[in-house]
Amino acid sequence: MGGTGERFGSETPKQFHRLAGKKVYLYTLETFLASNLFEEILLVCPQAWIKSVQDDIACYSAQISIVMGGTTRQESSLNGLLACGADTHFVAIHDAVRPFVTPEILEKNIAAALVTGAVDTCIPSADTLVHAPQGNKISTIPLRAEYLRGQTPQSFSYPLILNAHLKAKHAGVFNNSDDCSLALRDGHPISIVEGSEENIKITSELDLILAEQILRLKNVCSSSLTKFNSLQGKRIVVTGGTGGIGTALCRLLEAEGAIPIALSRSSKEYSVDLTCYESTSLAFDQILQKFGQIDGLINSVGLLKNKQLNQLTSKEIDSLVSTNLTGVIYSCKCAHLKKGAHIINIASSSYARGRKNFAIYSSSKAAIVNFSQALAEEREDLQVNVLVPQRTHTPMRIDNFPDENPSTLLTPEEVATEVLTLLKTKCLTGTIVEVRKKYP
Repeated sequence: MGGTGERFGSETPKQFHRLAGKKVYLYTLETFLASNLFEEILLVCPQAWIKSVQDDIACYSAQISIVMGGTTRQESSLNGLLACGADTHFVAIHDAVRPFVTPEILEKNIAAALVTGAVDTCIPSADTLVHAPQGNKISTIPLRAEYLRGQTPQSFSYPLILNAHLKAKHAGVFNNSDDCSLALRDGHPISIVEGSEENIKITSELDLILAEQILRLKNVCSSSLTKFNSLQGKRIVVTGGTGGIGTALCRLLEAEGAIPIALSRSSKEYSVDLTCYESTSLAFDQILQKFGQIDGLINSVGLLKNKQLNQLTSKEIDSLVSTNLTGVIYSCKCAHLKKGAHIINIASSSYARGRKNFAIYSSSKAAIVNFSQALAEEREDLQVNVLVPQRTHTPMRIDNFPDENPSTLLTPEEVATEVLTLLKTKCLTGTIVEVRKKYP
């Protein structure tokens, strides 16, 4: 991740741009950490960004080191290799701006490197390739099946790739675009493992837009999250705390030793109209006086009416927008949160595509996702994430769809359990976490 962003056309290098609220390279780093394949991870980055990276990785417990990048990719790669310990046996070299590398690709790389000593990750080309040495005239059109597109990681025996780099430098070769070419130059054959079309390299603004769409299809599931924190004694506000999901959540929080604080119109202790800013602000001020700053805010409010737009009254439209969106925004603004506290906004799987007969509901939930991602960028002192449950067996759902088979729906307890998982997780912000029904 030593690039300075010249081709990206921005003062901020592409690896530090945000993707759904989180820096691109952090997606890549977390996949490497979750794989448990590596004893140490070296982040080779521009000198001007070292302090920022140090701050970003402070919450990770794994062995991560920062190495200053060079003026070229080849020099940055060599800097990383020279920073490896003397007892290093194998290395994987990966572009930090390929955030969708999978654990399977990493596993295949390591397995092949153990056998052959040098591995490239490749995929077939869907396009016809042409050879134009002068750039303006085609000389040959090679057989497409014989040509692949190279990706990363590229994985090696450590002595093999270190020697290849040192020999290239000694011979005056300074600007190779990848590491396998240096190994080939030194006479070592390269084996191939299959990559993925989704393992894209973000080099332009268009790539960043494409990455947003890939990320939407790859919503994080809670089973992939690493849990750290105990909830014992944590003070957690739950808006909509007397509804289906909210009630289940308060019950599970109590079982974990946390202190749930339910906010809703029907709450006995903190009755509040969350669609009214003054009422919301007063409630959170009262909570501050009694409990001090809180450790978390869970927004589980929701209102659904199964009607077409032309059947809704203006009062119903206003109520849907203010309950599903405005109230969440007011809560996030008025809550008195500790540094590092969680905000978890519960949206809906309907956010990804408008649904017939509940256009206002689904568009409001899409706005919640967008709002949460933006808030994650604004409030770097907090962990702001979105939970996206599929259809859930709540009183609101039953009122609108009385004939649905309950066995096809999530239970409120299943959704609440995933909220607790997020609350126990560190270093996660700006992320969409999907909750899916688990079938036998």
